[in-house]
Amino acid sequence: MRNSRFFKMLVPDTRIYLFIITVLIIVISIYNHIIGIVGIFLLTYLIYYNLKTTNIRREEWTQYIEGLSSDIDSATKQSILNMPIPLTMVEIDGTIKWYNRKFLEVVGTQGILEKDIDDIVPSFDLQSILKEDTEKTKKAKIQDRSFRVLYNVIKTGKSYDTSYVIMLYWVEDTKYQLLKKKHNEEKLVTALIQIDNFDEVMQTTEDANKPLVIAEIDHKLNLWVNKGKGFMRKYADDKFLAVFDKEDLEKLEIKRFDILDEVREINVGNKIPITLSVGIGTDGKTPMETFEFANGAKDLALGRGGDQAAVKKNDKISFYGGKTKAVEKRTKVKARVIAYALRELIEQSSGVIVMGHKHADLDALGAALGIYRAAKNRDKDASIVLSGNNPSIGCLYEKIISREEYKKNIITCEEAKTKMDDNTLVVVVDTHRPNFTECPELLEKTDNVVVIDHHRRGTEFIENTVLTYHETYVSSTSEMVTEILFYMEEKVKIEMIEAEALLAGIAIDTKNFTFKTGVRTFEAAALLRRAGADTTAVKQLFQDDLNTVIARGEVVKKADIVRDVVAISTYEEEIEASPLIAAQAADELLNIKGVQASFVLGKKDDKMIYISGRSMGDINVQVILEKLGGGGHLTVAGAQLEDITMEEAKKKLENTIEEYFEEGKE
Repeated sequence: MRNSRFFKMLVPDTRIYLFIITVLIIVISIYNHIIGIVGIFLLTYLIYYNLKTTNIRREEWTQYIEGLSSDIDSATKQSILNMPIPLTMVEIDGTIKWYNRKFLEVVGTQGILEKDIDDIVPSFDLQSILKEDTEKTKKAKIQDRSFRVLYNVIKTGKSYDTSYVIMLYWVEDTKYQLLKKKHNEEKLVTALIQIDNFDEVMQTTEDANKPLVIAEIDHKLNLWVNKGKGFMRKYADDKFLAVFDKEDLEKLEIKRFDILDEVREINVGNKIPITLSVGIGTDGKTPMETFEFANGAKDLALGRGGDQAAVKKNDKISFYGGKTKAVEKRTKVKARVIAYALRELIEQSSGVIVMGHKHADLDALGAALGIYRAAKNRDKDASIVLSGNNPSIGCLYEKIISREEYKKNIITCEEAKTKMDDNTLVVVVDTHRPNFTECPELLEKTDNVVVIDHHRRGTEFIENTVLTYHETYVSSTSEMVTEILFYMEEKVKIEMIEAEALLAGIAIDTKNFTFKTGVRTFEAAALLRRAGADTTAVKQLFQDDLNTVIARGEVVKKADIVRDVVAISTYEEEIEASPLIAAQAADELLNIKGVQASFVLGKKDDKMIYISGRSMGDINVQVILEKLGGGGHLTVAGAQLEDITMEEAKKKLENTIEEYFEEGKE
C-alpha cells in the first residue's frame, strides 16, 4: 500500500523476535521435550496473535489516512472555490473548463463555460504561453482593469491517457498601472528651441518692424508652451529653453509640432519666413541626461537643415517638420574661420588622407581633390582613398588616373591603413556617416578627423572630430571646399583638372545650377572659372554612352504617377551603371509637367533594391526615404532595401508615400 512506509514506522517488525523465540524453543526441545512442546504451543499462539493485531492496526491506519485525505480534498476545494483572486482552468486550445465566482465578476458575462478564453479576454494571448518556457506571467486588460496573469500547466489523466490543462491566476494591478502611467506622464521633458535664420531675418527686416517680429515670435512660443503645464525662458536673442510634462509632449507629437508652421507664417514686416529648430529630450535617468538628449536632438534638427523638431527618447529619435529648404547664409565668416583652422591642422600633421563616401560621385571626388591640393600647397604628403572607378565618376577618374601624380596618390583602404601614423590628419568629405565612408577603419585609428559635408544630418554621425564644417544650406561639398581653398592663401595654386572636378561637383549637385543654388554657389563657380576650369570640359564629364541614354528613356517611359504629383518607375537591369541610370532617370522625371517628386527603384543584385528620390522642393524625399532606412536631402535622397523583391519594394514605397501625405493632412 502507498502508506506502507509510515505504517512500518508506527508498527515494529515482530518477525525477528518470533525468529529468536523459535530458535530458543528448538534448543530447549533438544534438552527437554515436554518444555519444548509447551513452547511450540505458546509460539503458535504468539504468531496468531501477532498476525491478528497487525491486520487490525493496518486497517485502522488505512481508515485514518483515507479520512485525512478526504478532509484535505474538501479543504482544497473550498479554498479554490472561495479564493479571493479570479481563477480559470482552460484546455490547451483555450476552451474554458472551469472558473470561480471572482473571474465571473471580473468579466461580467454569463455562460462562459466551454467558450474560448481569447473571446472572453481578447487582450490575453494564450498561444504565447505555449511558445515561451521562461516567462511565467502575462499582461491582460479586462474592460478598464489591468491584470498580471500567472499560470501553470497541470498534467491530468493516467499515464496511458495523459492530458494537460492550464490554470490561470488573474492578479489585478490596475492601481499600479495607473500610478505608472501617471509617473510617465509627469516625467520631465526639456525642449531647446533655436531660430534657424534669426540673423538673416533681422538683416532683411526694416528697423521699425524688428521689435514686432521678435515680439510675435516670443508670443507664439509662449502660447505654445503655456497650452500645457510647462514654462519657457529666453536665454539668447534666438534661443529658448522650455520645460513641460511628457503628457504635453504626446499632445505635441499628435499635432506634429504645428508651432513650426505657426512661426513660419509670421508676417509682420519680415521679408523671409522664420524657421525653428526644436530639440526635445525625455526619458533621461537624470535631469542632466534629459538636457543632453535635448541638446543632441537640437543639433540633429539643425544638421538636417532646420525647420523641424527632433525628439530623443533614449536611443529612439523621431523627426517632425522639415518642409522648407535651408536658407543660404550670406556671410562667409564661418568659411574663413574653418579655412584658417584647417590650414593649421594640415601644417601640424605628418600627412593628410582624404576620403569621401562609398560609390563616390563627382561631388565627393571633386571635394577630395580640392582638399588634396590644399595639403599639397602646404608641402604635405597627401592621398585620396578611393575603392575604384564607377559610372558616376568614369570620365573624371580616367582623366586623373592618367597622370602619374594622382595615380600614385589615389590609394585603397588597406594601403591607407598601413600609411597612417598617430599624427596623420583624416579629412572626410561629402558624408558624415562613419559606416558610409570609403574606409571606416581609419576613423578608429586616429583622433585627428575633419568632416566637411552638406547633407542633412542623420542619426549616425562621426563623433569626436577636431573640426566639423557641416552646412546643409550649401549646394555641394565642392562649393564648401572651393571657399576653403581660396581662403587658405591669397594666391591659390590649383591644377586645371582639379578646378574642373570641383566645378563638376557643384554642377552635379545643383542639377546644372537649378537646385539649391545661391549667390555663394555662383561666386564659387566664378573662382573656379578664373582658376582655369573649362566649362566645355566639365560638360564632357557628364556625357553618357548611347545605351545609358536609351535605358534612361525606358525608365521614364514606364513611370506611374501617384497622388497626381509623384512619379515612380523601376529599372530591373543588373549592370554596373544601373545606380547612375536610376538617379539620372529620377532627375528626368521631374521634367514632366505636374510632377513634384520622383522615385526610381533599381536592382543591385537578387537581394538588394536601391531607390533614388528627387524632388522640386515641395515634397521632402528625405523624410519619405528615411522611413525606409535611407536619407539625404529635402530634394535628393536615396535608400537601400535588402531581401525584398522589386514588387514588394515598390509597394512598400507607395505605402510610405501615402503615409507621408496623410501625416501632412494632420
